[in-house]
Amino acid sequence: MERFDVLVVGAGPAGSATAIHLARGGARVLLADKARFPRDKPCGGGVTGRAVRHAPCDVEPVVEHVVDRFVLRARYGRPVARTSREPLILMTQRRRLDLHLAEQAAAAGAEFRGGVRVEGLDVDEDGVSAVVGSSPVRSSFLIGADGANGIIARAAGLGDGILRGVALEGNVPWEVLDPERYHETAWVELGVVPGGYGWVFPKGDHANLGVGGWLGEGPRLRDHLDLLAGAHGLAPGALTDVRGHRLPMRRLGSPAASGRVLLVGDAAGLVDPLSGDGIYEAFVSARLAAEAVLSGQPETYGAALSASLDRHASASWKAKRAADRYPQACLWAMRAPAVFDVVAGLLRGDLAHPSDARLLAQPSMRALSRLARIAPPVR
Repeated sequence: MERFDVLVVGAGPAGSATAIHLARGGARVLLADKARFPRDKPCGGGVTGRAVRHAPCDVEPVVEHVVDRFVLRARYGRPVARTSREPLILMTQRRRLDLHLAEQAAAAGAEFRGGVRVEGLDVDEDGVSAVVGSSPVRSSFLIGADGANGIIARAAGLGDGILRGVALEGNVPWEVLDPERYHETAWVELGVVPGGYGWVFPKGDHANLGVGGWLGEGPRLRDHLDLLAGAHGLAPGALTDVRGHRLPMRRLGSPAASGRVLLVGDAAGLVDPLSGDGIYEAFVSARLAAEAVLSGQPETYGAALSASLDRHASASWKAKRAADRYPQACLWAMRAPAVFDVVAGLLRGDLAHPSDARLLAQPSMRALSRLARIAPPVR
């Protein structure tokens, strides 16, 4: 039987980042994923500035576009364009980002095995037994990084308290879509999907179009995506690689650990309720989980996670409900430079928490509150 200090299941951003931190800390780590790399995953592929600040390694080698400009619309109406003085989002593709992070984990000393399933999990007081591929494995700790539909949360009796959204996305080559209009620009369409938004993000040789919202919108997402394509001058048939995926959003205070099992990233429901971004949360949870394991105190992980993410998540839940009900008011608010500066500061990571933003934009926030009272809600 092979023995490791930590078994990490799932080699997405959260799993590979955890493996990097653990290996650098001297732990013997096995990083396993059922897919063979490189492999793609449905995802907008945006790495925000705040995520970059918590990345375990340089992600520049896989960046395809640098976004410093937003174009926002409510219900496909008149657009509002805003440009940041510094980059806001680094655009990549998950097949490139995830392979890069897994390679960095291996370079740090972790053993990476792709194309293997983890089965026969048995968790006890002293550690974890499993079969990885065809090899029996014993480890002192188990990190669940196997995403929204993973097995680790179920095996550990975790995963309650997670709400789920759903997204659908597709790609279109630049030959079909004018690249100048979308160069270094992220288009965000408010009020077009209940519980979410539509987007157009630039990539290396194509643009990514997607829509996301509440889980109940699943049967209607294809129609939403077709409307988004049409609003940008595309026929629905122009989109290729159309895929859907779930967005797990954790209720505040929901457990992310049990004994020697710790969940990170999507497996813990750590998707931002407002933006749908999960890479920042993946990197933060990876660092915190590694610190708890390396210190021999896994019980400290839950409190550290709440202290780091709950304030932001709470503000995101409130903003999500406001944007869902009053998209036009939110668009009006974005016309105010102070409000855009707040949003840009949060994306870049200049502001640690949304509560810091109040000090910079109180007049505009009061105006938004007044607009929210008079603006018509989404029907």
